[in-house]
Amino acid sequence: MTKIIKAGVVGCGGIANGKHFPAIKKNGKIELVAFCDLIKERAEKAKEEYGTPDARVYTDYTELVKEDVDVVYVLTPNNAHAPVSIAAMKAGKHVMCEKPMAKTYAEAKEMVKTAKETGKILTIGYQNRYRADSQYLKSACEADELGEIYYAKAHAIRRRAVPTWGVFIDEEKQGGGPLIDIGTHALDLTLWMMNNYEPASVTGSTYRKLADQTQTGNAWGDWDPKKFTVEDSAFGFIKMKNGATIVLEASWALNSLDVDEAKTSLCGTKAGADMKDGLRINRVHHGRQCVEKPDLGAGGVAFYDGTEEKPADIEAEVFYNAVTKGTPLTVEPEQALVVTQLLEAIYESAKTGKTIYFD
Repeated sequence: MTKIIKAGVVGCGGIANGKHFPAIKKNGKIELVAFCDLIKERAEKAKEEYGTPDARVYTDYTELVKEDVDVVYVLTPNNAHAPVSIAAMKAGKHVMCEKPMAKTYAEAKEMVKTAKETGKILTIGYQNRYRADSQYLKSACEADELGEIYYAKAHAIRRRAVPTWGVFIDEEKQGGGPLIDIGTHALDLTLWMMNNYEPASVTGSTYRKLADQTQTGNAWGDWDPKKFTVEDSAFGFIKMKNGATIVLEASWALNSLDVDEAKTSLCGTKAGADMKDGLRINRVHHGRQCVEKPDLGAGGVAFYDGTEEKPADIEAEVFYNAVTKGTPLTVEPEQALVVTQLLEAIYESAKTGKTIYFD
């Protein structure tokens, strides 16, 4: 018999409606019975579209976590990730928290500590790990097909695509701009592929060079320079304790045609790989340089109808299975913690002009 779990949601904005609500509905084994948002009308709208008939609505998350639910989805601005997640775990709920893990490294550490103390499941919404190209490349890395990965690039470059809705460009609520928003996905993918979570030092630069422009050519319409209080681009040079090097590039607005988002490039002793033009693996074969482009589709099955599970759908299923069956998480909180640590170090290095060293 299929087990149904009950869920509460804190934050009923864009990421909830664009990603999590459709995935939960498609999953069919997670009932949304409680909704919370600072704007009550948003929570009520979510209840009407996705909730059970008797679902409750709140504007205070401390009331929602008292509910009889198994899990809580934390889909708020970044500054609320830690307090809501910690309160939910202390109330006995498992937590799916959106990326990045937290606004600060200290908050993220407290989240990991609380998960260990309470024994509750905590995972972070790095859904790009579930893409077909990511899964294939991870398998290749685990099979040692690339050898020792000693140099990598984490790509999160947009030319002119600043999100002008919500609180994306609000430093106080988000903790930063493109680095913490989309750079976090690229860095997570890169560290995961390398299976390397021991940083030695970080040198970073952030820029706010285009944010004061008024005729922006932005994909989502002109931004308001007065509200644009975060960086428009950021770059990091990361050295790992084993000597590996990672270059991280992130922008919402950059005069560049080299545009890539949530992608990684890896250089190993046996082969290299990148996601620049689909997944490409480069190696020497029979004494010749060659490039392989794996078929990530249906593999030539004649009756294949072209439908495909979205990363968000797989993410929801992995979380459900972890809660109901105790199966492993794909995104461990300790891994997400290092991502937040590195993002904060890039910001700190940019602010101080100094390289940040880790113990």
